[in-house]
Amino acid sequence: MTTPESRRSDRHSPGGAFPKDRHTSGGASAANRHAPGGASAKKKPGRAGRDLPVAFGVGVTLGLVVLASLLIRKEIFLGVVVVAICCAVWELRDGLARGRINVPLVPGMVGAIAMLAGSFVGGGQVLAVCFGLTCISILLWCLSDGPHGSMPNIAGGIFVAAYVPLLASFSSLMLAAPDGARRVIVFIGVTICSDIGGFAVGVVAGRHPMAPSVSPKKSWEGAAGSVVTCMIAGVATVMLLLGGPWWAGAILGLSMAVTATVGDLTESTIKRDLGVKDMGAILPGHGGFMDRLDSLLLSAPVAWGILTLLVPVVA
Repeated sequence: MTTPESRRSDRHSPGGAFPKDRHTSGGASAANRHAPGGASAKKKPGRAGRDLPVAFGVGVTLGLVVLASLLIRKEIFLGVVVVAICCAVWELRDGLARGRINVPLVPGMVGAIAMLAGSFVGGGQVLAVCFGLTCISILLWCLSDGPHGSMPNIAGGIFVAAYVPLLASFSSLMLAAPDGARRVIVFIGVTICSDIGGFAVGVVAGRHPMAPSVSPKKSWEGAAGSVVTCMIAGVATVMLLLGGPWWAGAILGLSMAVTATVGDLTESTIKRDLGVKDMGAILPGHGGFMDRLDSLLLSAPVAWGILTLLVPVVA
């Protein structure tokens, strides 16, 4: 509720009830800024656009769950991944439904579980078979509803299967190795450092937008911060946890900075096209599982390939 003074100020302002003020970041009028019940009285997010204490608490909790599952038993972590990926599939399916693309739920969920579990048990060949069967199941499921409008649904279903569970299954391939838990810790840790470094540098020194039409808050300065933090984390974790050479860690860190950034921009593009801010709301301060997995999904196959080629497996 605004005060009488603020209402009089709004009526006489040239821009209408809420004129744009070029000297303020939020565009509120001076009367609204000083009014007890005006716009400034509401809790505003910081430059990051999030409630940072809540986001930090949720992020730490998720990190502890992932780390504990990896240290206790591999199969527990696999179960955590299956739950997270199934939630992400649901969120992306719900988002595509707003664009009138109806992704079949049953073959998508069953295929996700089969790909994640199959790749852990049987490796890449089983993953390829499970993905192929998932695509066939989606095709038959959509055609059973009739030919009208089936092509967008088939394409959407295969896209969801490839984008989420197929890419995530490369973490299962890493996990299956004798030192798989440590490899997954390296992969997740380095990728998270991309988000942390990019966020910190971008908030403090971000001046030049990287892709303003897709993600206005992402800057080239933040990208540089991602590269530095990822390379430091890559060198440290590869040497300490996997006994690999420092240069392999540097290559991993540089690659993760690139793939994590591309993954973030990819999901931002999808959300822009669908007209949503977040894919979900299950994680306070973060959005949905897709909003947390975007960087990890595109990074998983690259991390698996680099670690497989450059860092020998340690029993």
